[in-house]
Amino acid sequence: MDNSNNVFSGFSQNNIISGVSQVACTDAQALQAMDVVLLDVRNPDEYEAGHAPDVMFIPLGELEARVGELDPTIPIVAICRLGGRSQAAAEFLTAQGFIVANMTGGMAAWSSDGLNVLTDEGTQGIVI
Repeated sequence: MDNSNNVFSGFSQNNIISGVSQVACTDAQALQAMDVVLLDVRNPDEYEAGHAPDVMFIPLGELEARVGELDPTIPIVAICRLGGRSQAAAEFLTAQGFIVANMTGGMAAWSSDGLNVLTDEGTQGIVI
């Protein structure tokens, strides 16, 4: 499935990798306001140290077993630390029929762009 003609086309950096749209972190934040799910696929220690507000968390290693927790009618932006694991997650979910984009630069870019990084307690988090 090619994700280039979907909700992400207006935000895509005109960059499609392995059938997955690539979006910048500021675009991911704007998409989240449009009810797109941000899916953090990092490891638990990374997530606990700090994550984007209001994300869904499923570690990449658990994604196949937990795919049923995702609604295939709601677009997803996959997030990791730098973009590699989220690309793998996006490719997997695309193959399952989901509409998915990968957030380029991951949480490192999110933090560098000055966007909120929080802990589950709502305090300032860090990207590790």
